[in-house]
Amino acid sequence: MPDDLKVSHQETLARFLARTDFSALPVEVINRSRWVVADSLAVIAAGMQEPQMQHLVGHLATEEGNGPATLIGSPTRLGCSMAAFVNGTAGTFLELDEGNQFARGHPGIHVVPAALARGEALGCNGTDFLLAIALGYEVGSRIGIASKIRLSMHPHGTWGTVGAAVAVGKLGGYDAGRFRELVNLSSCLGLTTSRRTMLEGGTVRNSYSGISNELGLRADQMIRAGFTGEADGLRTVYGSVVSEAFEESLMTEALGKRWEIARNYFKMHACCRYNHGSLDALGDILAGRPAGSLDPTQIVRVDIDTYSLAAQLSNQAPGNMLAAKFSLPFSVATAIVNGHAGLESYRAAALANETTQALARRVFVREDPALTRMMPARRPARMTITLSSGESLKAEVFSNKGDTEDPYCETELEQKFQRLGASVWGKSRAAQILDTVMTLDRLTDLRKLTALLPAH
Repeated sequence: MPDDLKVSHQETLARFLARTDFSALPVEVINRSRWVVADSLAVIAAGMQEPQMQHLVGHLATEEGNGPATLIGSPTRLGCSMAAFVNGTAGTFLELDEGNQFARGHPGIHVVPAALARGEALGCNGTDFLLAIALGYEVGSRIGIASKIRLSMHPHGTWGTVGAAVAVGKLGGYDAGRFRELVNLSSCLGLTTSRRTMLEGGTVRNSYSGISNELGLRADQMIRAGFTGEADGLRTVYGSVVSEAFEESLMTEALGKRWEIARNYFKMHACCRYNHGSLDALGDILAGRPAGSLDPTQIVRVDIDTYSLAAQLSNQAPGNMLAAKFSLPFSVATAIVNGHAGLESYRAAALANETTQALARRVFVREDPALTRMMPARRPARMTITLSSGESLKAEVFSNKGDTEDPYCETELEQKFQRLGASVWGKSRAAQILDTVMTLDRLTDLRKLTALLPAH
């Protein structure tokens, strides 16, 4: 009998993390890891320009003083833990960070900032950094897959802490014993997050991923200092505390053969991913009509049937940008009025647009249990737009554009990177950053990348 079948899933995972080196990563995993890093850097840099982030950085710089770690898209430098916190927080501000549909969350933004801060401090090479990203992403995702996080909780700030800790531990050269202890300790550090924060527009929600990154670094420090966790923190926390069930076997199913980072998705719409199926259906409707021919004042109502998680986003009158990004009625209305669901469609002027507000009140969302049963492999939506002329416009989609079943091409990902990055770094430096990320496996010192990341 193979050794891995004689030991616990926990021990199998720890051994896998310790023994896996860069040569074990398939080509598609390496390539997708590069794009997860690139996408995260651009999203963080753009998010760092938001007023709340600017004020937060100012307060932390005054209280904490200058540090060695880079803030992406900012001239300020902070300590490693604070930089990981700030970068992770900025990365969720715009709702453009990548995710994993099977984990039901956003592993990349919980891993990249912590690994970047630690990798910069160590001066690690690009292959070690990419490997740490892939492994941290893998563990965080697998916890999400194995768990049934309570519906009242937001998945941000939960299993992402373990993913961040694993990435940092890999950069630190952990052996199997230390990895096992690190997973047990970090699993006990996650937040008890509330889903209502996103629905109500409570921007504390944007900090959850930042805190996970900070705690991932803290877990590494605690392990090195001799702290210990529970004997099986994963089973306790995700089997009975924050989750209704934990299928431990899913932590090691096809481990090393099926890589979660290769099943990720990227986002173009600047809103909650649960809105994307409906926005894609709208896109299909608009694609069949002349540009500008859908007059919002001539729309009697919009009916959307979708899966359970998307049906929760039914607020027709969101009060701020974050709440609007988690409102399916507003997202559809603003996309019709503005022609897209990009960043500007959620800014203050778009929120105040009376035509958009009136149309959002005519968008009705309901769950179709048959569509809910298609999760997590599918994210379906069915849309019917009824016009005052009596005409009905209909479309149905079963997956989001950008999902693993319908991925964006690299040209589209590069265009997104440039749209976000050029406004912060300038077009030339943004191109240099992307080129550096795409050749990370040849980079001898990660600080050659981080030196490019402050604001232009």
